[in-house]
Amino acid sequence: MDEMRMVRDFYPEPAPPTAQDITRAKALLSESSRRSLPRLRWGLGGGLVAVGAAAAVAITLAGGNTSGGGNTPASPGPVNLDAKGAVLAAAQKAEQQPTGNYWHTDVVAGQSYIMRPATGTYAITAAADETFNWSGAKPGMGEAYYGRDLPAHPLTEQDAALWRKAGSPSSFHVWSGDHYYTYPAKATKWTASGPNVGIDPHGGGNYMGKSVKDLQNLPTDPAALAAMFLNDTETNRALGARPGRKLSPEAERRFKEAAPKLKISKVAGILSGPVQPKARAGLMRALATQPGIHAIGHDTDPLGRRGIALASDDSALTVTGEYGGPKAEQGTYRWRVVVIFDEHTGAVLSRQNELTTPGGPYSEMKPGFVIEYQAYRSTGWSDAKPTPSPELPSFG
Repeated sequence: MDEMRMVRDFYPEPAPPTAQDITRAKALLSESSRRSLPRLRWGLGGGLVAVGAAAAVAITLAGGNTSGGGNTPASPGPVNLDAKGAVLAAAQKAEQQPTGNYWHTDVVAGQSYIMRPATGTYAITAAADETFNWSGAKPGMGEAYYGRDLPAHPLTEQDAALWRKAGSPSSFHVWSGDHYYTYPAKATKWTASGPNVGIDPHGGGNYMGKSVKDLQNLPTDPAALAAMFLNDTETNRALGARPGRKLSPEAERRFKEAAPKLKISKVAGILSGPVQPKARAGLMRALATQPGIHAIGHDTDPLGRRGIALASDDSALTVTGEYGGPKAEQGTYRWRVVVIFDEHTGAVLSRQNELTTPGGPYSEMKPGFVIEYQAYRSTGWSDAKPTPSPELPSFG
């Protein structure tokens, strides 16, 4: 799969990408690329560096990808602030988080499909996988990458009830982009991948193409961080604008529509790395003030964790039958990108694409339905080398 082609879809010429381009890219990524490690992730400069396909799906959908992460220890009751105030309070908590010798990231990714048996329509999460990687704070401390496929499963308890009513199928045959694909309701074992087949004892000291030292030395002022990562030139370049080329009015409209989505995805990606606490808080504050990004109060991620959220403006996407998709998959819906923070630690819980106006393949779903996601089961520092959990994630 040519990831750069997906970025070039944002160029002012030729014509803008169709919904079929997007869904086809999703299908290709979720079917094959998602199984290879390391995964694709935005580097700090806005370019792509190696981390799997659910990340690249987000590039296709939003012009960006990935999520930040965080451990979610027990915490006191909710903060009684307005939506934006709660985000800023979470940023303050982020300043207080400890550091250590090894940084790890545990990412659960998936996308939703709609099953339409005669017994009742229900949603599933499929094309799901989990990736785990750790890196030492200094070169020579080592690094490792692991991955496994997760079972396709009903999305909610209500979906599970309808799945049982349909006979509790052990696999799900769904339309995926330009063909049908069957996802099993079973997981694979962890496999190691990456440098030196999974564990590089000589690695460490870098993350997302930057040294841990550089990440620890980022500025802490929100304005300085916004100028570094969220400026228009950087955002348009990441979306595929060619330097020195004037955008057409239609391209300007599309870039303006995509920019908030990319900014959310990019900041979440940066926060998945070992950014020092005050810079982490500064990035959260910078993101909360960007045009087209709004505090929306509380939201829940696919792992059932509740947090405080920021969301992009929504936009329309139309799916046609160009690639032979069944009529039930066609039509127009509206969606947005949401990032959810633990309001008591400032950790990023998930980056997810949510339905805002039902239609097309999601005509029977409700606003807030999660179309595609990357949920961070855990991230953080430890003094000892981390290991991936043998237990499967618990979905909310």
